[in-house]
Amino acid sequence: MEGLEALDRLSSQEVVVMFLGLGILLALARVLGELVKRLTLPAVVGEISGGIILGPTVFGKLAPSMSQFIFPAQGGNAILLDGLATMSISLFLLLAGMEINLSTVWKQGKTVLRVGTLGLLIPFSLGFAAALYAPDWLGFEENGHHLAFALFLATVLSVTALPVIAKILMDLDLYRSDLGMVIVAAAVLGDLIGWIIFALILGMVDTGHSQGHGSLATIVSVIGFAAAMLTVGRRWIHWVLPWISTHAGWPGGVLGFAMSLSLLAAAFTEWIGVHAIFGSFLVGVAIGDSPHFREQTRTTLHEFISFIFAPLFFASIGLRIDFSTHFDILLISLMLVITCTGKIVGCGLGAKWGGLPGREAMAVGFGMIAQGTMGIILGLLALMAGLIGERVFVSIVLVSLITSMLSGPLIQRALRRKRMCRLADYLQAKTFLHRLQAETRDEAIQELVRAVCQSAGCGRKEIEERVLQRERAMSTGLGNGVAVPHARIAGLKEPLVCVGLSSEGIDFNAPDGKPAQIILLLLSSLEDDCAQIELLADISRTFANRETRKLALQAEGFSEFMALIRSGKEF
Repeated sequence: MEGLEALDRLSSQEVVVMFLGLGILLALARVLGELVKRLTLPAVVGEISGGIILGPTVFGKLAPSMSQFIFPAQGGNAILLDGLATMSISLFLLLAGMEINLSTVWKQGKTVLRVGTLGLLIPFSLGFAAALYAPDWLGFEENGHHLAFALFLATVLSVTALPVIAKILMDLDLYRSDLGMVIVAAAVLGDLIGWIIFALILGMVDTGHSQGHGSLATIVSVIGFAAAMLTVGRRWIHWVLPWISTHAGWPGGVLGFAMSLSLLAAAFTEWIGVHAIFGSFLVGVAIGDSPHFREQTRTTLHEFISFIFAPLFFASIGLRIDFSTHFDILLISLMLVITCTGKIVGCGLGAKWGGLPGREAMAVGFGMIAQGTMGIILGLLALMAGLIGERVFVSIVLVSLITSMLSGPLIQRALRRKRMCRLADYLQAKTFLHRLQAETRDEAIQELVRAVCQSAGCGRKEIEERVLQRERAMSTGLGNGVAVPHARIAGLKEPLVCVGLSSEGIDFNAPDGKPAQIILLLLSSLEDDCAQIELLADISRTFANRETRKLALQAEGFSEFMALIRSGKEF
């Protein structure tokens, strides 16, 4: 009993305040997050807004005593909220790392390398030059580390928020298109380089994290740990995941392994002198890159973190700072011009250099401007490390939100065309397979390719290889029993579509884990920059409703299936 009494514990009132504050914060963040999503804005906009409302910007001015009671700035509750926010963002970076598929980067080849390189180099150079030669314009404070400040600002103005752009592409039905793969892969490359640069910047300054390590030792440790995790660590995780899946409950065993390894890596990177989130991020990259990490497991972890921990973190940002006091329209405008100019010009030139048509090259540039969560996280860590002041931080948060809101509409505008491609225009009786004989994904693709090539009189081998290669780069299972394997083929005069129905279902590694029963092979011209995108979007809309999918599977033949597609009603 004496030992228990000696432990520091929250008092009964502090426990009440803890649950009250966390409950209010999470509830408002989630409600506002859902509301802004209905306005086609990223959920993070609503989540941060919830914290701003409850923090010193609004609630703190209207009811200061009540605000201080529920969200105290000092004491046990303040420490607890800070610790919870740190753990939340570490888990969120685990999730962000899992979105990074290094294999996708390599398979996309020169296009992604050029987009990623120019998309990082040009805005980084603009930001670094501006912060180095005109630091006062960008909020540099006296007695700060000028070089570290310039490097940080260059980094934060050149990153792309992979989770945000992935969500934007999903909302636009572009995520699994070739254009979506280029944007995602380029964002992967840029984010990976950006986080390593930021980790090195933290090693340059005394952040209070180093546990006695020197700057050189910290930098060497960061590079060594990153190299180990992305090579030996990836291979070890790839080897151990099947064993865990076999001997532990699924998906709980894999989830527990991912969370545990993430926390251990976070502790290690905090100990060597950089923030804990870098360790979690690298673990996420290593785990998410393994084909043994199933989409359903990824989706489960995504929902667990995105709907509980992430809203708490982003809402807690608004509790830290009075946004109205530190709002600087000139600084925000300058940052916005630098990042948008750098990303649009750099990524657009890289995409054009990589061989993409004009509209797609422009869409890549617009897609890559979204800083979103990554910019906000980098800004908060820089604020905590003393690299920037509150005025710069508020500007970074607002620029990150503005660029995230602009990205989607600009992509849509860049890809606009006079006549939209529709699925019904390309369906034929000859390419409708009422009952697929295939039992596996590869067999299904081969059967569909065979049917479409017989109908169109084109060579089968090359098309089959292209579709299988595309499928292995990123699965085309949309979920809800629908899959759309596809590829872009040089010389096609118009898109080719082949539909296959499978009563038993075939595993296409969909996010919900369900086998695909409606499989549509889509071949489009390499020279047509919008046909594939528009057809994928139309397919996604057509089969979004459960009743539509049910009726499609019950169709007795092509006429019934075609009538369902042409019915024109909102399914």
